[in-house]
Amino acid sequence: MTALDATRPPETPTTDGTTSSVLYTYDLAPTKKEGRRWGAYNVFTLWANDVHSLGNYAFAIGLFALGLFALGLNVWGILAAFLLASVLLFLLLTLSGFMGHKTGVPFPVMSRIAFGIRGAKIPAAVRGTVAIAWFGIQTYLASTVLGALLTALFPGLRPLDENSFLGQSALGWITFLGLWAVQLVIVSYGMQMIRRYMAFAAPTTLITMCALAVWMFVRAGGSISLSVDAPLVGGEMWLQVLQAAALWVVIYGTFVLNFCDFTRSARSRASIVRGNVIGIPVNMLFFAVIVVVLSGARFKLDGRIITSPTDIVRTIPNTALLAIASLALIALTVAVNLLANFVAPIYALIDLFPRRLNFRRAGVVSAVAGLVILPWNLYDSPVVVNYFLGGLGALLGPLFGVIMADYWLLRKSKVNVPDLYSEDPRGEYHYSRGFNPRAVAAFVPGAAIAVTVALVPLFHPVAGFSWFVGAVLGAAVYALIADRTAPVRDVDGEAIAVAAE
Repeated sequence: MTALDATRPPETPTTDGTTSSVLYTYDLAPTKKEGRRWGAYNVFTLWANDVHSLGNYAFAIGLFALGLFALGLNVWGILAAFLLASVLLFLLLTLSGFMGHKTGVPFPVMSRIAFGIRGAKIPAAVRGTVAIAWFGIQTYLASTVLGALLTALFPGLRPLDENSFLGQSALGWITFLGLWAVQLVIVSYGMQMIRRYMAFAAPTTLITMCALAVWMFVRAGGSISLSVDAPLVGGEMWLQVLQAAALWVVIYGTFVLNFCDFTRSARSRASIVRGNVIGIPVNMLFFAVIVVVLSGARFKLDGRIITSPTDIVRTIPNTALLAIASLALIALTVAVNLLANFVAPIYALIDLFPRRLNFRRAGVVSAVAGLVILPWNLYDSPVVVNYFLGGLGALLGPLFGVIMADYWLLRKSKVNVPDLYSEDPRGEYHYSRGFNPRAVAAFVPGAAIAVTVALVPLFHPVAGFSWFVGAVLGAAVYALIADRTAPVRDVDGEAIAVAAE
């Protein structure tokens, strides 16, 4: 039996015989210990793919240029920002990852612990909406690389890139739909196919990006030219370092929330820690060095600041090398999309429509939604990206704060897994008609303040800290008002778990 099986397993009673067919499906069931196949290498490949995404390179190169020429940071200050961000991410992701390993449940079910069996749909819907939008945008970015490659290999295709329909040329539609379909096919085979794809894409990506950096370094004569006329020092410098590090953490505000979707399949806590150590601090510093070399070498060659590694790829004079580099970037972007932007909405949709959707069907719905929003129009509109996606992203901080405070501070990591699937009013997570009013009361002010900090121009100098502001406020308020008198039991989910794929 695999995650693609549309037939749900028969209801298996919990300790009090109240398992609900609305809350429990095959795909949302806790992963059995014998079904956990993710080792340290699989966790590492997750980060090896995600850190080196096209979107991350574009952001990091932009941050690098901003730091050097606008903020006054030198190279060491920017590397310090990356190092600080990687340490923070390691801590946050390890805490989140341990939750998945402990319970074996995906994020929509994990949210029930703090928000209640029905209130959990709030964080799941927010996370899923953000992911669907970015799924479409990342697919569009990969399709532009594929389009550039095809026109370089087959110049006769260039006329197809000149017309426009709904904001895309004919070639743009062909490349977008092609990559869209490839991702849908991969997802249709379930989480284990995603795991195998990551294992293939990670070393390919690392080798290609390293080779690209070496090639640019050699072209620049074995040195890079990056300097600041008046670099910041002291407190001003560290404030900018903190701001840059915070911006980098915000990018992973989605992943720290639903990392349990992957670590529910981890063999042990040790595998999570080892995979995170190599995949985040070590890999992120390697990523930072590549950004430094690519940006610095290109600046020395012609005085231009690149905005994406595709700017470098297009300058490769050898057709074979151009094809290899482009295909590697495309494979990388597909891997990132599968990890960060496909799995989350799939589980969210299954949770919202458990009687109608399984993993495959939810994948189709997510993909169609990512298509109909015409993501290239979103990406080309700074207003939409900044206000819609930026506002939704700011909501992730207080959600994370409430969930972490409930799990680690209030419950001390003790979870009654069977009650996560129970509609019994006496159940531990039923709260008030399935909603925990205290979690909502902690989330709302944290979310309001985080969104204000992120979007109101008055707070622009500290906008990069919006995720942290929301997370700290959400956790602090919840810790103050949470009900500490309710009994907390530690019960695993083996009684109701089915074998994971």
